[in-house]
Amino acid sequence: MYWKGAVKGLLVVVLGCALGACSSEPAGRRVPYWVEGTTPAQVARRMNTAVPAGATDVRAARQKGFQDDGLLLAFTLPRGDTEAFVRELRPDSPLGHRARPLASAGDGEPAAPFAHLGLPEPEALADVTEGPVCTPCRGELNSLTIAVHPLDAQHSRVYLRGVD
Repeated sequence: MYWKGAVKGLLVVVLGCALGACSSEPAGRRVPYWVEGTTPAQVARRMNTAVPAGATDVRAARQKGFQDDGLLLAFTLPRGDTEAFVRELRPDSPLGHRARPLASAGDGEPAAPFAHLGLPEPEALADVTEGPVCTPCRGELNSLTIAVHPLDAQHSRVYLRGVD
């Protein structure tokens, strides 16, 4: 009859883990949440890329998820440097150009929104070049997308969103 008690004890532990999400996160912390103190260099490293030397207004965030983390990196570059940065990423296929904001842009909030960085969502902008660029995807990085939006005649903002 000892084994019945052991089975009941194991069942209590399993159910407790299932109900408590069996997380290694601090007590009371729910996922997803934004990781405080995340630096652009840390996010760029997780994206297997680097922030270009000429980048300004560099912003980054990491959102801890249940299984995957959301990574955001945005910066402003001179147009010529932007083109060189995109070439370095070596997209598998040409990036697409979108003249208008996506009709679905206001339908919901992305899992890891750029609004967290104080920026508009690339999907809500007009005149955007975008697409997947997973040539740097290796290790834990599952996906990486880029959106480039011209700010003026000389500068563009680069938006990178990754999942690892």
